[in-house]
Amino acid sequence: MKNLRIAWPLAVAAALALASGAASAAGPEEAMNKAGCMACHSKDKKLVGPSFKDIAAKYKGKDVTAQLTDKVRKGGSGAFGPIPMSPNGPDKIDDADLKAAIEFILKS
Repeated sequence: MKNLRIAWPLAVAAALALASGAASAAGPEEAMNKAGCMACHSKDKKLVGPSFKDIAAKYKGKDVTAQLTDKVRKGGSGAFGPIPMSPNGPDKIDDADLKAAIEFILKS
């Protein structure tokens, strides 16, 4: 009985860890939808912000993942026109999902 009292909390902790990892394992498109990116961006046409296709073309052949991560986190304007992009913290999209999203965009 003593082993059961110890094993149960460990099983719950393991299940919670797996569940939280699964949330970040979603595909980049799902993560961008959840984070609200698609309210301003689309795959192939300009909305409020540039399309993924335009972003990929601008940065083609360049290693800009760190630069774009910083831009998403801090927000900014000027790279694609005067309309600013608001900052998007880890509470909106975690680091792993953001990296996957940027890599997905750059391959568009």
